[in-house]
Amino acid sequence: MTNDFIHINDAHQNNLQNVSLKIPKHLITVFTGLSGSGKSSLVFDTLAANSRRELNETFPSFTQQYLPKYGAPHVGKIDNLPVAIVIQQKKVGKNPRSTLSTYTGIYSLLRLLFSRVGNPWVGYSDAFSFNLPQGMCDKCQGLGYVDEINPDKILDYNKSLNEGAITFVSFGPDTWRWKRYAYTGLFDNDKPLRDYSEDELNMLLYAPQQKLKGAPKQWKNSILYEGLIPRIKRSILESREGQHHKKAIADTVTRKVCPKCHGKKLNNDILKCKINNCSIADVLQMNLTQVLDFLGRVRTSLATEVIRELKDKLQALIDLGLNYLTLDRSTDSLSGGEVQRIKIAKFMNSSLVDMLYILDEPSVGLHPQDIELIKKALLKLRDSGNTVVIVEHNPELIPVADYVFEIGPGAGKNGGQVTFSGTYNDLLHSDTITGNMLSKKLTFNDTHKFDKYLSLKNVKTHNLHSVNVDIPMHAETVISGVAGSGKSSLVSAIKEHLEEKYIDLSQDAVGVNIRATSATYLNILDSIRKLFSNANGKVSRSLFSYNGKGKCPMCKGKGVNITNMAFMDPVIQVCEKCNGKRYNDEALSYSYNGKNISEVLDMSITDAYNFFDGIDEIHNKLSNMIKVGLGYLSLGQSLDTLSGGEVQRLKLANQLDKEGTVYILDEPTAGLHMQDVKTIEKLFTNLVHAGNTLIIVEHNLEIISKADWMIDVGPEAGSNGGHILYQGVPKNSILDEQSITGRYLKRYSD
Repeated sequence: MTNDFIHINDAHQNNLQNVSLKIPKHLITVFTGLSGSGKSSLVFDTLAANSRRELNETFPSFTQQYLPKYGAPHVGKIDNLPVAIVIQQKKVGKNPRSTLSTYTGIYSLLRLLFSRVGNPWVGYSDAFSFNLPQGMCDKCQGLGYVDEINPDKILDYNKSLNEGAITFVSFGPDTWRWKRYAYTGLFDNDKPLRDYSEDELNMLLYAPQQKLKGAPKQWKNSILYEGLIPRIKRSILESREGQHHKKAIADTVTRKVCPKCHGKKLNNDILKCKINNCSIADVLQMNLTQVLDFLGRVRTSLATEVIRELKDKLQALIDLGLNYLTLDRSTDSLSGGEVQRIKIAKFMNSSLVDMLYILDEPSVGLHPQDIELIKKALLKLRDSGNTVVIVEHNPELIPVADYVFEIGPGAGKNGGQVTFSGTYNDLLHSDTITGNMLSKKLTFNDTHKFDKYLSLKNVKTHNLHSVNVDIPMHAETVISGVAGSGKSSLVSAIKEHLEEKYIDLSQDAVGVNIRATSATYLNILDSIRKLFSNANGKVSRSLFSYNGKGKCPMCKGKGVNITNMAFMDPVIQVCEKCNGKRYNDEALSYSYNGKNISEVLDMSITDAYNFFDGIDEIHNKLSNMIKVGLGYLSLGQSLDTLSGGEVQRLKLANQLDKEGTVYILDEPTAGLHMQDVKTIEKLFTNLVHAGNTLIIVEHNLEIISKADWMIDVGPEAGSNGGHILYQGVPKNSILDEQSITGRYLKRYSD
């Protein structure tokens, strides 16, 4: 029956080559293919975007203005399209008040539980909120910590205000923040701070917000005066701007556990209320398994329904392998993979059916053993009467599919076609890139020679149980284990003991705003602008800057218009004037070798490598990007769109050609197709041959099998992890019954 399929007709979004296909409903369909082949263009930018757009159009126009805007994708039509729920890897916002318990709604239920059966009774559920005045600790305002700013780190007492006495970033002379002090009339702007009276220094540093009387004309009466330290805390530390000034903050701010509530966030009156000798703060500090045990000991008919709902929410998270997380875990410390599993858990007990669930690589950050739990969750979603569509590269998860599409054959302009459709078994026997990779057995690296080790003894960092490890230098060591087992804790200990210099290539974002792109990160945009200027009669280079004269007047060079919503994710729309090109018409009227500046920035790294052949200052940097498997990214792609694995490989591209260096990487293959993993594998081998040491946290079995040394941490997460199950050459782990990773290596090498 035609209603048993979602029909996509003539999809030509981004690099898609007029794709038409039928996705079976009420089954699990996996889309796979090389990185940059067009999977996301089809699944997210076409299928999901169309569903969300049409759903939003069913609401009254008054409501629509508050909903995210989704432009019409470039597609002929889509028939039999269900309502889509998109579960992506995007990290949750940086709000310090957001925790696992508040994000999942568990805290609201706990507050209700304690208000009903806690003893002594201290108030209704709002009283137990650390985000509301009636519940929060008045010292830390419910944050659990206090930030202390050292005045000596933000002031130069030998200088006056006019000379730049305020040394904290963004408070220099003539800046608008500097004027908040220099224009007040409170201070002699030419007097060195060392000559200030105690009252003057207190006014400069600690004064609360207040109206000024008799201020000079330069001072606007509508502005409130505020001392330096409360201003920095309010406008920088507690706002998004703090992301821009991480180094300055680290140099001047000391974060300490709140001395009054000792990190519990709530005031003493609320903490007196207990259930079975536990306050609500005590429960928040438990991991999910412990919370479930706590609830099992609560015997009262007053809260039967609340406890049942709490248990359901907790069990869904535990079933996805998140039992090691504590309820007070800050959401900004969760990985993209953890966030995605938390979102999946939300829908595990949903009564909704005939929905379209779209997931973006749910295997990211997961050990093969954890992936078994994800498989069960996906099957449960399907068996509840829903359609599940997954973008996935992991050979551990692809077999869960009832149906598979491969998009390819290459990346960028060489992709965008359906190269395979059929069952997983059909894929295994197909002559496609993915089919050929899946049918290959793992092979091990047998050329191990070790002459020097870094030895760690009795390591007790976080959940590690007094472990001893040896790490060979000038070799590739992989640290494996289930999520939460203690891998990152071990890496932290390694960093402390390393005597050699090391390069820490974490997954932390490299671009703090939408203006940061591949070209700006590689520092080649100036060279490109110079080429355009010289090719067009020495016109101003600033004309080819989307931050300078060339910027689009409507979006100011961002390519999109962003509307911040109070309680929702920002609404991002492609600029109507420049259609996302970032530049104004004058800038776009000039060309270099037949292409305007926007067309050049739209090129993939690989295409740009060929386009700039012979221009070494650009060519060499693009060559390194290709070596780390990022040839499919475009020059103008915003860095805030990259996955954690892509960010890490981008950093690595800037750190190649070293000798005698230690590289520390955290799941560098995240988001890579099996073919692309081969590229990274060769790069790692070459780095070791150049005399470098690699220490890699990794779940990818292909990378693990080719490593020189393996340390397997486990057996489980949290307090049930933290043991060394195996250390040695990877091949021998398949003979060790203790090694969980060894078990999976054996399965794929037999």
